[in-house]
Amino acid sequence: MSNESRPTPSYAAPQQEPPGLTKLMDPLPDHGEETYRGAGHLTGKVALITGGDSGIGRAVAIAFAREGADVVISYLSENEDAEETADWVRKAGQRAVVIAGDIKSEDHCIGLVEAAVGEFGRIDVLVNNAAFQRSRKSMYEISTEEWLETFQTNIHAMFFLCKAVVPHMAQGSAIINTTSIQSRQPSPELLAYAATKGAISNFTAGLAQMLAEKGIRVNAVAPGPIWTPLIPSTLPQEKAQACGEKMPLARAGQPAELAGAYVLLASGLGSYMTGAVIPVTGGSIMI
Repeated sequence: MSNESRPTPSYAAPQQEPPGLTKLMDPLPDHGEETYRGAGHLTGKVALITGGDSGIGRAVAIAFAREGADVVISYLSENEDAEETADWVRKAGQRAVVIAGDIKSEDHCIGLVEAAVGEFGRIDVLVNNAAFQRSRKSMYEISTEEWLETFQTNIHAMFFLCKAVVPHMAQGSAIINTTSIQSRQPSPELLAYAATKGAISNFTAGLAQMLAEKGIRVNAVAPGPIWTPLIPSTLPQEKAQACGEKMPLARAGQPAELAGAYVLLASGLGSYMTGAVIPVTGGSIMI
């Protein structure tokens, strides 16, 4: 089914424990498995994608592979999801490497980059996509540990990975960060998550200027509500079931609907873009 003709789905959204699994979602997300057609825009490239096991990360991995890239899939512990993503990459005729571990650790981030370089010799595209999110009604429900974990996963790890990967990148390489509509339209129940997404947008703008002289482009994609395991595993069931209904398009986005933005920013199609944030929000305006 084309993206233009998507109906408004009905979300049963059975509650899950974080970080959530794809196979338990109802309906199953669309990652472009049956629809994405590549055109060779990333032929010969190597991409490292965090949170590549499911959701947006899986859609990006599939698209990148069909555009000709080999893919390193970084994930926390969702082994089954990660292997399924790797299978789609391999079906596209590309190499896939899966690496589990916690990116809150700077040592793991350094090791992740070293493993990717050891396997492929270089990294051309880094996609900082992994995220931690919890929903709380009051800031007094947010523990210090949860606040720190949100920042360590969403923004500190991004700094660790960028710092580790840049020495292995050549001119023309790209870093793509996943921010969010929450960076401009924060929901109070997502206080910690939204704060990190604002930091990511600012980090993207600053790093883009810092790395411009090296010919390394740094951009971001800002999704609106997207139907990924993060939704039924971190939001109350009634909110998960109503995901995206307040957007102008009156539905949540599918991971496949973001893949093209990442391909644009990773490839020569976006060669004059750096410091940009592309909103994919179902029509909600990011002011």
